[in-house]
Amino acid sequence: MKRTCLVANTSNMPVAAREASIYTGITIAEYFRDMGMNVAMMADSTSRWAEALREISGRLGEMPADAGYPAYLGARLARFYERAGLARCLGSPEREGSVTVVGAVSPPGGDFSDPVTSATLGIVQVFWGLDKKLAQRKHFPSVNWNISYSKYMRVLGPFFDTLDSEFSSLRETARDILQQEKDLSEIVQLVGQDSLSEDQKVVMEVAKIIKEDYLQQNAFSEYDYNCPLSKSIGMMRVVVALYRRCLKAVTGSEVVGKTAAAAAGAKTVTWNVIKATQGPLLHRVTDMKFLDPRTPDADMAKYFTTLIDDINAGFDALMDL
Repeated sequence: MKRTCLVANTSNMPVAAREASIYTGITIAEYFRDMGMNVAMMADSTSRWAEALREISGRLGEMPADAGYPAYLGARLARFYERAGLARCLGSPEREGSVTVVGAVSPPGGDFSDPVTSATLGIVQVFWGLDKKLAQRKHFPSVNWNISYSKYMRVLGPFFDTLDSEFSSLRETARDILQQEKDLSEIVQLVGQDSLSEDQKVVMEVAKIIKEDYLQQNAFSEYDYNCPLSKSIGMMRVVVALYRRCLKAVTGSEVVGKTAAAAAGAKTVTWNVIKATQGPLLHRVTDMKFLDPRTPDADMAKYFTTLIDDINAGFDALMDL
C-alpha cells in the first residue's frame, strides 16, 4: 500500500466525479512515469466510467449511439489507452519510465457485443477473459484460456527464444490440447469418457494436468505465490513431453488421429495401462508445482531435464515389455 495511489469514486457520487476519475488516475500515473518509475494502473471499471459519460452526454442533449452511449465513446477510450507506454523523459537526469494500463470491463450479463466491450477489444492488444464458472469451481486465477489472447506474441518471440528456443511450439501445443479438451468435453457430458478413443483420453488427462497443476495457482502458498519464467517453461516442457510420449504409446504416433503406425502393426497400449504402470511418474509430473520458485535457474533446469529423461525411460521400458 505504500506504493499505491487510490482514486475512489463510487456509483452514488456525482456523475462528473465518476467521469473525471479515470483521467485523474492516468494523470497521476504519468506523473510518476516522468519521475522514471514503472507504473501499473488498474482502472476498475471502464464500464462504470462509460456509464457516467453516457449520463453527461444525455444531459447535454447530444445524439445517442448504440445503447445510448455517445458516438465518440470509442474515440474517448482510445485516447485513454494510448496514454500507456514507455517514455524516455527529456531533461536531466535521463529518465525512462512506463505506464501499463489494465482496464476492467464489466459487460452486462456477460454480453461481449456491449458497445464498451466491443470498442475496448478493438483497441487493446491483450485480453484476459475472467470466467464466472472457473471462479465458482475455486480455480484461480479464473482466466478463461480459450477466449483470452495476446497480440504481442510475435513481438515477444525473440525474447522468449533467448530463454527457450522451443517456447513457441510448446505454447501452441498446450493451447491445442486445451482447445481439443473443450471440444471433447461436450461429447463426454453426453456419452461418457469411456466412449472416447485412446488418444482422446490422453488429451483429456493431459488437459486436466495443465488446468489443475499448471494454470491453477494459490497465491497464499510458499510454492505458488510466484512462478518465474524458468519454472513456467520447464513445467510446460515436461507436460508436452508426457503428452507426446503418451500419444506415441497409444497410437504409434505423436499426432492425434495419426494411427498409421498402429495399423501397420506397431505395438500400442491403452491409457489405463499407462495409468497403472506409470502412476509414480504421473504423480511426479503433478508435483512439479511444489518446486520452490526461489530455486536457482540452473538447479531448476536440471530438475526438469531429469524428469523428462525419466519420462522417456519409463515409456521406453513400457513399450519393451
